Amino acid sequence: MKLLILGAGAWGTALAASAAAQPGRHQVTLWARQAALVQTLQAQHLNPHYLPGVQLPTQLRFAGGTLHEVLAAQSDADLVLLACPMAGLRQQLTALRHCTHPVAWLCKGFEAPLAGGSGLLGHEIQAQVAPHLKAGVLAGPSFAMEVARHQPTALVAASVHDSVRQALVAAFHGAALRVYANDDIVGVEVGGAVKNVLAIATGLCDGLELGLNARAALITRGLAEMTRLGVALGARVETFMGLSGLGDLVLTATGDLSRNRQVGLALAHGQTLAQATGDLGHVAEGVYSARTVVQRAAALGVEMPIAQAVVALLDGHLSAAQAVQQLMGRGPAKERPHSGAAQESGT
Repeated sequence: MKLLILGAGAWGTALAASAAAQPGRHQVTLWARQAALVQTLQAQHLNPHYLPGVQLPTQLRFAGGTLHEVLAAQSDADLVLLACPMAGLRQQLTALRHCTHPVAWLCKGFEAPLAGGSGLLGHEIQAQVAPHLKAGVLAGPSFAMEVARHQPTALVAASVHDSVRQALVAAFHGAALRVYANDDIVGVEVGGAVKNVLAIATGLCDGLELGLNARAALITRGLAEMTRLGVALGARVETFMGLSGLGDLVLTATGDLSRNRQVGLALAHGQTLAQATGDLGHVAEGVYSARTVVQRAAALGVEMPIAQAVVALLDGHLSAAQAVQQLMGRGPAKERPHSGAAQESGT
């Protein structure tokens, strides 16, 4: 296969390295917007800022120039992967709106709210700007550094188009990386977006040293919130028991490589939001998605008290201790662990 990956951040570079390392199977080109980064990649086969210490495969190719130029030069690619933040997805999908080959994005989250409307998930943006694309998302519990080091990882390829799911499996399924196909793109995207918000809450919990009992309760009730929102948006309940739901939530909430978890830890230790995000050097999508998660949930009549507490914390309306007190001070509620109904109340 001929693969084009647009975006040489940590995740795009890691997946490019993974695909290129499969002997004789793929021709992989990684595009970077910054000319200086392209020069470093070509000269050293290293991406020192995003994946320090990881030697990239010698067979991996690199490209620079404008987005229009690389798309023209790679027009015969069998699969195009968009490795941009959510803020850049609309632009890249618009540029690819006439592409006849499978396209998939890697970002997780909600787009920042547009004027007069609610923020959108990736498949909703695609429906607006490139409705004829055969497209999908590659998601699941994965830290880029571990994928780049070829440590065992499982991902999910989600699309309503079988050709897209199969292209993603063919491109990335290998000895260290398993890829499972799923046609519930709504559920996969909701899981990938909401888990980032919940990871901030779990980092807060751990930073305040509330204990493992509290962490387990927070993750479990967070999964219930995620499921309620997903089902209200048209997802299947069982998707949230899989890789992009429970799997990604556990990894992002508990793994110290998680940027969103690090934000929660920093806030618990008294840092401001600007300090917490400034120290990361990478995008923490949960910070930008939290408000949209709450807004969309409210519009659907879905209760998400954990996400609401995170938003109040990020906006400076609650301190870390007050956010915890607000959650623990809620009245009693019934647990319905197998219910995906939007009307289930209480966390």
